[in-house]
Amino acid sequence: MNGLAIIGGGLVGASLAVALQQGARERGWRIHLIEPFEPGHEYQPSYDARSTALSYGTRLIYQRLGLWERIAERAEPILRIHVSERGRFGAARLDAGSEGVEALGYVVENAWIGHCLWQALDDVVVVRHCPAEVDRLVPAADGYRLTFTDGQQLDCALAVLADGGRSGLREQLGIQILRRPYGQTALIANVTPGKPHGGRAFERFTADGPMALLPLQDDRCALVWSRAPADAARLAQLHEAQFLAELQDAFGYRLGTLQQVGARHLYPLALVEAEEQVRSGLVVLGNAAHSLHPIAGQGYNLSLRDVDALSAALLRSTAGLGDLATLQDYARRQRLDQRLTVGFSDQLTRLFGDSAPLTAAGRNLGLIGLDLAPPAKRWFARQAMGLGTRAG
Repeated sequence: MNGLAIIGGGLVGASLAVALQQGARERGWRIHLIEPFEPGHEYQPSYDARSTALSYGTRLIYQRLGLWERIAERAEPILRIHVSERGRFGAARLDAGSEGVEALGYVVENAWIGHCLWQALDDVVVVRHCPAEVDRLVPAADGYRLTFTDGQQLDCALAVLADGGRSGLREQLGIQILRRPYGQTALIANVTPGKPHGGRAFERFTADGPMALLPLQDDRCALVWSRAPADAARLAQLHEAQFLAELQDAFGYRLGTLQQVGARHLYPLALVEAEEQVRSGLVVLGNAAHSLHPIAGQGYNLSLRDVDALSAALLRSTAGLGDLATLQDYARRQRLDQRLTVGFSDQLTRLFGDSAPLTAAGRNLGLIGLDLAPPAKRWFARQAMGLGTRAG
């Protein structure tokens, strides 16, 4: 067997296929990309499209893959980040110019990223199984055997699980997870502010939970608002005017009077980490490997750095696909990045979720200190840009 199967053709799985396809052509590998949902052949813009914050480090990866120029057509740059806490004076401000970059990050609709990735696939080496779903995954002599829901089977030297945070195949294989609920639900929606956002992103911490407003094209903003589950459910059902009034009260008037909100979606929040990310002939990737709180915007960017490191390890190796030593080397190289990023996201979430007076006062001083101390601010900015463990 000289092929690999990527189970999950979302942003992470499709990125891996693109990252590997040139090397696969040279080595005679066949890439099987398996996705249960048929992607649209034409991109359809939508007010309610979900979006992802791409770090500057993610831009660099997509540039190397020859994809960034296309993705950038609908990427809204984050020029400044304003971090604050409701009811307190302290704030931290990050600026792209001060960090010597064009933008601290970019906000892009998921559908557009997916469209760009699927358009870039090389049909000579990438076999698209779509729509298709894997029902069973069992170890074989030289890799894994996949059984599809229609009964067809596929043998591969390497199986990559990129099928999301609720991966049934991960559970089927007995891979345990560490799950730490935050006791919060994220309300996701797009909002139109009264004033142009000017490329500003806002991280706002309140007693009821953190929120982020990220700049989108057409002067919209992507809202991520974390609240207690019952309260998030209540907010999701409010009439638009009532919802905007509560959001306005929590966020303030930095962007003027909020004008419109689109469809609202709810996502329970927890830190989830797979206890195993590699076995002989197997890699767990993306949200199946680690799901983070969205407030710090780190989850997808960490997954793409995993993709970058995994593709480099596979293309560097002289052993066969699925070689355990190669996969262990990949996991070892990514361990520091994962620990730092997971820790940064988790501690930031827990720190600003603690309403104790002393903690709140310390946070306020910390934000003031961060704004005044260039080394601390640069470290924070590099973490936000996805460059925390990388040179340059």
